[in-house]
Amino acid sequence: MVEVQLKVNGAAETVDVEPWVSVLDLLRERLGMTGTKKGCDQGACGACTVLADGRRINSCLALAVSYDGSEITTIEGVANPLQEAFIRHDGFQCGYCTPGQICSALGMLAEYRSGMPSAVTDGDRPADGSPSEAEIRERMSGNLCRCGAYNGIVAAIHDVAEVTR
Repeated sequence: MVEVQLKVNGAAETVDVEPWVSVLDLLRERLGMTGTKKGCDQGACGACTVLADGRRINSCLALAVSYDGSEITTIEGVANPLQEAFIRHDGFQCGYCTPGQICSALGMLAEYRSGMPSAVTDGDRPADGSPSEAEIRERMSGNLCRCGAYNGIVAAIHDVAEVTR
């Protein structure tokens, strides 16, 4: 067992884990935070996306011991206009992917605002202002929605990006 110290949604947590335990399993099974979902368990669907020190990660692939001392933000720790925008724009249907979509969107907007380019960025820096629909779609492409609510997801992110820039 290895002792891991994390700050999860602002609360200090110390947990003994085996070296092979993922951040996802630590959150769900050890800390009872079931908002983060286990989808494919292979890093392909994005349902498990959380923020680690402000950057989005697939928590199913991240070993908890590698994040010792980190600050983890899950959907339980998020209260912002993005959640309301998802409702307003019908950015979810069954809701299973929504926690990962919201955490990913928060990380994606931070990446965009920091000047990190994407595959569709024209030039070596994104334009000032809000990301375009193409930028949002490209940057969110690692998060799958089996219900196909992509148009609502993109609209919700674009709406919030316009307001919070």
